[in-house]
Amino acid sequence: MQFPSIDPVFLSIGPLQFRWYGLMYVLSFIATYYILRAESHRKKLPLSSNDIADLVFYGAVGVVLGGRVGYIIFYNLDFYVTNPLRIFAVWEGGMSFHGGFFGVITAFLLYSNRKSIPFFKLIDMASQCAPVGLGLGRIGNFINGELYGRQTDMPWGIIFPDGSGVPRHPSQLYEAFLEGVILFLVVRFAARRSSVTGIQAWTFCAGYGLFRFIIEFFRLPDAQLGIFFGMFSMGQLLSLPMFVLGTVMVIRLYSQRSV
Repeated sequence: MQFPSIDPVFLSIGPLQFRWYGLMYVLSFIATYYILRAESHRKKLPLSSNDIADLVFYGAVGVVLGGRVGYIIFYNLDFYVTNPLRIFAVWEGGMSFHGGFFGVITAFLLYSNRKSIPFFKLIDMASQCAPVGLGLGRIGNFINGELYGRQTDMPWGIIFPDGSGVPRHPSQLYEAFLEGVILFLVVRFAARRSSVTGIQAWTFCAGYGLFRFIIEFFRLPDAQLGIFFGMFSMGQLLSLPMFVLGTVMVIRLYSQRSV
């Protein structure tokens, strides 16, 4: 299948260009606001609409800064050491989920201290928002024709513009489905089945780690890094600890509740 002809710019006004990928970020932040507001009401937390907006802002800053720093450290450190000014060229791409993950944790810790609200109550709510952002972000990656998968002979393989002219796994769509739709439903189910603080957050941690580890077998590894130990990508090395730790903590929390 040929990659569909999709202009990454959906609107141009003079010199201004509005891209689908940027729109996905905007939609993610809007969805995050409404999910956080609904969960805040459900949990009866003392957060006003302005407080929720502030929390979204904290999270957005954490995602962007953490995602950029994470990409630099984990994926392309040598390049940015020799080209330090390119660190600020965010329009060229280069974001890491794992960096954004730690960025959000840091931002929510700061907000937790500021509002005197238990950290895990906030991060539990955020765990339902993250899959939405992940799913929309991967759709944006697909529209941009980037982060595609390895070569395949499956009938749904897509020939991407920069994919060397061979059919490849649309791994962005695999991620949008597993990390976006399925993970959201799993975390949502955990939220409704258990009132134990931390269950949602650790369920997300374990679920994302598992899904990302699986999908990396179909996703083309970063050219500058390649494969480690003959079989694992950097994404898998970063995701496996998330799966293990998240699983251990979910089991621990459930066992403590049953004692």
